[in-house]
Amino acid sequence: MSFFDTVSMYLKYKAWANETTFSALMDLPESEIYKERKTNFKNIAATLNHVYTVDDIFKAHLTGVRHGYTSRNTDVCPKLHELWSMQKEMDNWYLDYAAGVSEDQLGNVISFEYVGGGQGDMSVSEIILHLVNHGSYHRGFVSDMMYQIPSIPPANDLTVYLRDVHTKV
Repeated sequence: MSFFDTVSMYLKYKAWANETTFSALMDLPESEIYKERKTNFKNIAATLNHVYTVDDIFKAHLTGVRHGYTSRNTDVCPKLHELWSMQKEMDNWYLDYAAGVSEDQLGNVISFEYVGGGQGDMSVSEIILHLVNHGSYHRGFVSDMMYQIPSIPPANDLTVYLRDVHTKV
C-alpha cells in the first residue's frame, strides 16, 4: 500500500468512526448529549463541535483561505443532528480533497497561524494524520461520557474498521 493509499484509508476510517459515533448518539436522550460533565469541553456535543471546528480550521489552511475562528470551539454549539450533517459534509470534503492530491503534494508544507498564537508549518499529510488522530482522541472522551450515562459506546477503533469495513471495500 502506498503512502497515498494509507492517507486515503485513514480519512475513510475517520468518516466511518464519526458515523459510528454519531449514530449511537442519536439514540440517546438529548439531555444526555448536553449534560455538563467533568471534561474539557463540558459535554458530548461541545466535544464533537471542537473536532468539527478544528477540521474546518485546517480545511482553511489547506485551501489558503482565512477561517475567522478565534477559538478552537464555537460559542454556540449546533444541535446534534445539525452537527452530524456538518461533520458528514466535512468528512466528504476531506475525502474529495485527498482524492485530488498527488502523492508528491502530500509533502507540500503549509504555513499558518495557530488559533492560540504562534506559527505552524505542517505538510499536507501531517495535517491529515493530525486530524485523524485528533478525532480519535476526542471520540475517546465521548465514549467515556457515554459510559457515564450509562450507555455502551460503539467500537470505533481503527482495528475494527480494518477488520469490518476496509477489507470489504
